Amino acid sequence: MEVHNPLYRERVAGIIQDADFIQLLGLTLVDTGPGWCDTRLVLAPHHRQQDGYVHAGVQATIADHTAGCAAFTLVAADQIVLTVEFKLNLLRPALGHELTCHAEVLRPGRSLIVAESWLRAHDGDGGDTLCAKATVTLAVVPDPG
Repeated sequence: MEVHNPLYRERVAGIIQDADFIQLLGLTLVDTGPGWCDTRLVLAPHHRQQDGYVHAGVQATIADHTAGCAAFTLVAADQIVLTVEFKLNLLRPALGHELTCHAEVLRPGRSLIVAESWLRAHDGDGGDTLCAKATVTLAVVPDPG
């Protein structure tokens, strides 16, 4: 994957730190590189729906934002990415003490980037379960700032 901004790591950290909703959720950056990103969420009661499973909205947000971070590693300094479409498959109920997400760019286009995200629920005893997978399409647009 071709990097167009040598400061992509700082920019990815910024879009996690500067997004109020992402901070409210508690999502943290684990690591990132050209065309990929890993994030983590320590689960709390407010992340769960009425039956005790992690809410689908929480999972969708993590999958979308992590895919956006992966795409962000490949755009120029004067560009950003915005999600234009995503599809989320909830494969198994998400339970445990934390979720991790790994996202990778599948197609790094000039105007559209396609990425996939995989969410895993971790139980604290070394076990993990693939609970969701998303395909995310992002538009590459000029940075309005």
